[in-house]
Amino acid sequence: MAFTATQLALIVTLFGVASFVLGIIAENKKLPSGTPIEGKDVVICSYPSNPFVILGYLSFAFLVASTLVGYLSLFYPYKGKSVPQSFFFKNTSFFVFFNIALFTAGLGAALTLWPTIDEQHHLKNKVYPISTTECPTAKTGLIGGAAFVSLDSSLFWLVALILATNVRDDYFFDSESDDPNKAQAIHFTAFP
Repeated sequence: MAFTATQLALIVTLFGVASFVLGIIAENKKLPSGTPIEGKDVVICSYPSNPFVILGYLSFAFLVASTLVGYLSLFYPYKGKSVPQSFFFKNTSFFVFFNIALFTAGLGAALTLWPTIDEQHHLKNKVYPISTTECPTAKTGLIGGAAFVSLDSSLFWLVALILATNVRDDYFFDSESDDPNKAQAIHFTAFP
């Protein structure tokens, strides 16, 4: 199946928005703390069931999907015509936005995984020393911030795709103007 740039841009956007929405919902569902239950020389933390960890991993999965589709959409051979990757990176604007998209994707992934794994750790290890007064949870605000970085990442992939389309057009325009038959045809049509 052949894709168009518009279709791939739509897929990147949908995955990025899904990652954002799931991250925001996860932040809103996060527990402030668990309930401490004192035992013999330990405190056992009780946590009610909570979808935070599942939502965090889903947000991460959609971010990865958005990043993969965004990356592949840049170098995809639209209409069966491919452009050498080295030609893309000669364009300064494309190079800058490509690197920003990669950086924000990595930052979004790290900020999404950190509180998700931390919360999963707290839910598994519920026994703490008797000196514990509160049952810990993941840091508040991290996954919400990660949601915005994930959305930014998908937007930077879209900007990079727009710039890649421009680079692709330049490449094929230069290739056509280098063709001597085309130049001659243009010459004859320009000067009858």
